[in-house]
Amino acid sequence: MSTAYILVNCTLGSEERIIDEISKLSDVKEVRGTYGVHDVFVKVKSDNTETMNHTITSKIRKIPGITSTVTLVVIEEQGGKEIS
Repeated sequence: MSTAYILVNCTLGSEERIIDEISKLSDVKEVRGTYGVHDVFVKVKSDNTETMNHTITSKIRKIPGITSTVTLVVIEEQGGKEIS
């Protein structure tokens, strides 16, 4: 399983539409609007790296209104405890 966190910047006023579009993608496990430097936080979990890359580059990054992204790919061997 491959996991990545994507920090998204978008054009002013497009946040809710972008969150709605991203939430429809099957590999997206969490998407939230945020305050601060980035506008949207996205958690992606895919069966493999190739699928994860496709979700990020061909689906998320091509959504109109997204101006930039920062992708943090998880090192699965470090940490790994989800705290709720």
